[in-house]
Amino acid sequence: MAKDSQGELAGRVAWVTGGASGMGLAAAVRLAAMGAKVAVGSLTPEISKGRLDPGQRAYTPGDDILEAARAKIAAQGGAALAMPLDITSQESVDGNLAVIERELGPVDILINAAGNSGRSTIVGHPDSLWQAMLEVNLTGSYRTTKACMGGMIERKWGRIVMFSSTSGLNGGELHAAYCAAKHGLLGLMKCVALEGAPHGVTCNAICPGWVATDQNERGCQQEIAMLGLDVTVAEYRAMMAEKWVPQKRFLEPDEPGAYAAFLCTEGARGITGEALRISGGSAW
Repeated sequence: MAKDSQGELAGRVAWVTGGASGMGLAAAVRLAAMGAKVAVGSLTPEISKGRLDPGQRAYTPGDDILEAARAKIAAQGGAALAMPLDITSQESVDGNLAVIERELGPVDILINAAGNSGRSTIVGHPDSLWQAMLEVNLTGSYRTTKACMGGMIERKWGRIVMFSSTSGLNGGELHAAYCAAKHGLLGLMKCVALEGAPHGVTCNAICPGWVATDQNERGCQQEIAMLGLDVTVAEYRAMMAEKWVPQKRFLEPDEPGAYAAFLCTEGARGITGEALRISGGSAW
């Protein structure tokens, strides 16, 4: 991706959670191309040990992937950081923010892209999985937003983007905890938008549908095994797209990533409090 010659976000500092891969990384690269200094954080195997519920579908990239993400962002020409981050830990959130402020400056842009999923019927739903889904898909974004919003208000400028899901707009069998958390994230977004509006701070949510991310690939592999199918991930995605997506394709991560970056521009300053679907026409 060529660097934006206008450098619209030059001087801004962006923090992208879940930024080592997928939609988070795509947003981070786009922000860097627009001139922002960008920090990404991601759950890694080392810091996730003993912290993940067995029912969670979590993607935990290693240090090599985290470093590759940093290099890809830095290749856009600006400063870049990449650190292990557990958004379910206040200590981890505070530690990441302290490094970002020391190395890059106060956070102007917050992209809450970290999240994972889990499946269970409501009857017999493990309480631990329910709590885990709320922690990573809702409370984690509350922690990072709370940590950054005060400074944005003081400086009279800020952009916050939540990554919800089409599951935040609809319900789905076996996804009660995930849907509840993603619906809750939209409620949080609307409240943040209202509180930030008089101070030049916007907050919106992107609601992606089926996206070809690394995390989705792992989920597809698990579902293929669970269903006993003899297909590749690409073939399974094609089956799902044919059934659920009017455009008959999975989105690429850079599509919602570009949308997230646009919401951080001056051209989007009048957009706040919105849940914006990007799904190839699919409702789920």
